[in-house]
Parts: sequence; structure tokens; C-alpha cells
Amino acid sequence: MRISKEEFEIINVLKENEKISFEDLVEKCKLNKDLVERLLQNLKLKNLIEIEIEEKKVFSLSQEGKKYLEEGLPERKVLELISKGITNAGELSTKYKNAEIGIIWLKNNRLISIIRGEIQLSESAIEYLNKKMPKEIFLEELKFEKNEEDIKEGEKEILAEFIKRKIVEEKIIKKRFIKLTEFAKNQEFEVEEEITVLTSEILKKGLWKNKKFKKYELVSAGRIYPGKIHFYNRILNEVRKFLISLGFQEFKGKIIECNFWNCDALFMPSRHVARDIHDIYYIDTDKEAEIDEEIFENVKESHLGKFSKGWEYFDEKLAKKYILRSHNTAISARVLYKISKKEVKIPLKMFAIDRVFRPDTIDAKHFVEFDQLEGIIVDKDLNFSNLLYILKELVKIFGSEEVKFKPAYFPFTEPSVEVFVKIGNKYIEVGGAGIFREEVTKPFNIDLPVLAWGIGIGRLVMLKTGINDIRDIMSQNIDILRNM
Repeated sequence: MRISKEEFEIINVLKENEKISFEDLVEKCKLNKDLVERLLQNLKLKNLIEIEIEEKKVFSLSQEGKKYLEEGLPERKVLELISKGITNAGELSTKYKNAEIGIIWLKNNRLISIIRGEIQLSESAIEYLNKKMPKEIFLEELKFEKNEEDIKEGEKEILAEFIKRKIVEEKIIKKRFIKLTEFAKNQEFEVEEEITVLTSEILKKGLWKNKKFKKYELVSAGRIYPGKIHFYNRILNEVRKFLISLGFQEFKGKIIECNFWNCDALFMPSRHVARDIHDIYYIDTDKEAEIDEEIFENVKESHLGKFSKGWEYFDEKLAKKYILRSHNTAISARVLYKISKKEVKIPLKMFAIDRVFRPDTIDAKHFVEFDQLEGIIVDKDLNFSNLLYILKELVKIFGSEEVKFKPAYFPFTEPSVEVFVKIGNKYIEVGGAGIFREEVTKPFNIDLPVLAWGIGIGRLVMLKTGINDIRDIMSQNIDILRNM
């Protein structure tokens, strides 16, 4: 078989090696790397070589992991503060900005318990006051990349935790190995001179006569991937178009919100557990929100029992604190205010798709920030059956007919339901809904029924796309993006 001089060099190296990596082949042939790439494709088309790809996982520290390596894990910082006598969860958060993270993971690792806001150490945690935790030792070992096969049995659980927390990044390293085919081993090769580059000298002197020109493969360019809108934004736009086609108006709100609109205007008691530091991100500022005095007083009276028994308590200072919005129902509360000021007309159908923030343990189904689809309908003669019908229709956009409703309790709606959608083999909760209570609507002088819902749109996108990890929804992984 006739082959080019360069191809012959590659064949000779492969005869000396049963299997060789691409990098070693380039070094032994002493040829340009790009040239070797092209030659291998030619040899593969001639059925003279096989290319095998071997993969291995390696783990390394992310930017956050490197920061913790230098400064210490949040768990360690919290333990140090506890050793100084600071045991109140709220006080710890004022002393160390990542205290919430440390508390969550110490609790998950059963190193602490929290009783009435006070932290108590387990026996293991007391030991770790004076020695390193296994996860701290493992963190130091990850200063340099670590192969999957080098991870010890006792380190696998810590590794899984670090990956969830984005402390460690997992990479797949692909390495190519080349070997001769059985067909090639039985061939006799003869070097044939080929012209690969046509120059003016070759043309002038006629050196091209009786010479063979190299053939070019023009049909194996591979798949072309054009630019396109990120699949997550594309799905959000589809939802917007669907709702607007039904006569809904889209509203936007503030990411940095105050407790009043996020909680108090929605009849959430000042002492409600959902207002704890473990459920809301508080903004580190002494500045207080400015709120319409008339509405503030109306809401305060609602809490104190004007329209029902109420909660018999209202914390004015807490109501004016700034937070990161924890649900888009805060936008609905502001829309009720606009209705009371005649800035928005009724009947009204509104929706909002916007980001909300909640402290959580990050895993495949939970994240600390996500988009929520909020909606309300204000009109006469609305009832609970209307609400359930709307929810079923909304879920259909994401390709699911299997919806379940479970009775629930929310401070601001009655009756209330949680919405479950079948994802894979399980029913996953995707949101809550109900009819706003009079304690919510009457402070705004609204006497009509208000249907309301809030749906975590990320989990529904998982249903539509088949993605199993919510963190991949906003992925920049090129393989995921190309296939969506």
C-alpha cells in the first residue's frame, strides 16, 4: 500500500508500540502537532489505525475552595466563635458573614443542635475545637489535583459534600491512544511522494508533472453548532408568551426588598419561623425602608386583630429591615398597593418571573437562588376550582399532565395547596397556591377574591428538558448547551 512519507513515519512508531498516547506519538515522530492530527484522520479513513479515548476523573479546588483553604471553612470559623462563648445563632451571623453556611453544615454533619436559637455542641464537635476535622485534612490534600482512584473510602462522603458546595470541581480528562488495526499489520507499505502545498516554483519549473497531489477530505467537517438562545431563557420566554396570550400583564419587582412587602403585607407573623436567618438573607445595613404610612398602619392593624383575631403582635423595626426577596409574592403585595392607589385597574391578571433567594443546602434538587413564577388574578366571582384549573394549564406548558394537589398552610392564603408534578418516577413539589386571606386584601381596600400562586420554575424546566440536576439549568457546559 502506498502512503505518504509522514504517514510512514507514524506507522513505524506504531509498529514499535502496541498502543501509544497522542502526546507521545507527536514527540516520537518529531512532527507538528496539527500535522499529526490530520495524518491520523487520513490513516483512520484508510482503516490503518484505531483511536481509543480513555477518560479519568480528577478533582481540584474551585475558587471558593482555594479561599477556604487559605481562610478556613465556615464550620471552623463558627466553632472558633462558639469556643469564645458566642452560642446564639443570630449573634453568630453578626460576627461572621458566612455563619449561616457554617451552621447549616455543622448541623448536617450532626456536630451541633439548635435549641431555641442556642447552639449546643456534640461530643465530636468538642473534640474538633482542638484538632482538625477530617474535611479540613481532605481540603488540604486537594491543594493539588487528585485522581478518582486516589480517593480513599472514608473521603468519598466528604468529596460528595464538597462537590455540592462547589468547593471542589470535577473534571473529566480525556486521553487519546492510537494503535494499528489488524488490517494495517498485514500490509506492506511503500512511500509515495505527494505534493501537499502548491507553490509558484512548482508551477514555473513543472515539478508537478508525474507527481501525485495529496487528496483532501471535504465531507467530514463534522457537525456545525450555530449560536442560539440559552435553553433556560428560551423556555422562560415561552412561558411569558403563553401567559401574555391569555391576557396576563408582566410585573417586575426589587431583588433587595424590605420585610414589610416580603412578609408583613402578606400577613406573615413577626415571629414566624420563615423569617429566621436560616430562611431569609438579611442585608447588612442599618438603613430602614420607607413605607406608605397609611398602608403600614392598615397592615399593622391587621396583624393586631382588626379583621380577625390576628397575631396580637407586630414588630415595626423588623418590618423595615432590608432583605433579599425570598418569594415573588412580594411583587404581588406591591401590585395590591398599586390597585389601592388606582395605579392598576381591576379586573387584573398579572404574573412575574424573577429571581428569589433562600438559604438552603445545595444539591441536585435545591439551590440558594432560583426563578419563581408568581401570579395573581383579581376579579369578582373567582373560586378555588378556577385556581386549580389555571395551575393544571400552567404545568402543561412543561409537558406534564400528571399533577397532584395537597392541602397546605400559608399565612397569606386560605384555602391553600401545594402543587406536585411527576418528574421521573417521583412527584416533586414545585410550588404553592391559594386565595389571599381578607387579612391580606382588606388593608388595601380590596373586597374581591384574589387567586395567587408561586411556582419554582426551575423544577418544571427539569421536567421539560430531562435535566436531573437543578444546577445544570443555568449551565455554561458546552456539551449540555449544544444538545438542548
